[in-house]
Amino acid sequence: MKEGIHPEDYRYVVFKDMSNDVAFRTKSCAAAKETIKWEDGEEYPLIKLEISSSSHPFYTGKMKLVDTAGRVDKFRNRYKTHRASQVKPEETEDEG
Repeated sequence: MKEGIHPEDYRYVVFKDMSNDVAFRTKSCAAAKETIKWEDGEEYPLIKLEISSSSHPFYTGKMKLVDTAGRVDKFRNRYKTHRASQVKPEETEDEG
């Protein structure tokens, strides 16, 4: 492997899916502001997730829309006027 390109702070981190409270520990170099006490009694950095493989419809087989922050509604409202401007008014036929 090349030297000097890999992160130095690679350590164990707990990721917690906030939609269903499932947590898992793995190695990461992601920055964390909080810590959590894990099953082994040690304290690890905590990274909160909105969605993970334990709640994503593709992995669970349950097709439901997970919209914790209202992002779908924000997107629809933002582009409602844009879509209306793209629709051309019906052209009137010229009488010949």
